[in-house]
Amino acid sequence: MKNISFDLSVLRPVRFIIVAFTCALLIFSHALPAAAIGTQKSNPEKATTQLLETQKETDKLTAEPPLGLKETIKKSNKGINEVQGAADIDKMNRPENSQQATSVEDQVGNFLEKVTGKK
Repeated sequence: MKNISFDLSVLRPVRFIIVAFTCALLIFSHALPAAAIGTQKSNPEKATTQLLETQKETDKLTAEPPLGLKETIKKSNKGINEVQGAADIDKMNRPENSQQATSVEDQVGNFLEKVTGKK
């Protein structure tokens, strides 16, 4: 019996370390939000203009009866969908405009090559 109690008492510090590490991980992950690395800050005034235009379009559409199938198809063919139309279509990533983009796999490979110095 003494042998079993001795083994359990040895695990208490390990259990404490695991709990402390988990608590620290939770605290730091909550305190330090994910950083958007490599993104450009947008101009708030430009976004306000876009929102106002969207609001005007919404107000105009809510004053009218719902669109029929033909009108919906016609509006959706103008862009990505019937709501957005072609708004910001140049800013969205699609297969047509992402051919030169580096994949995540290639980025990780390049990073590992830089770190290890191997090719």
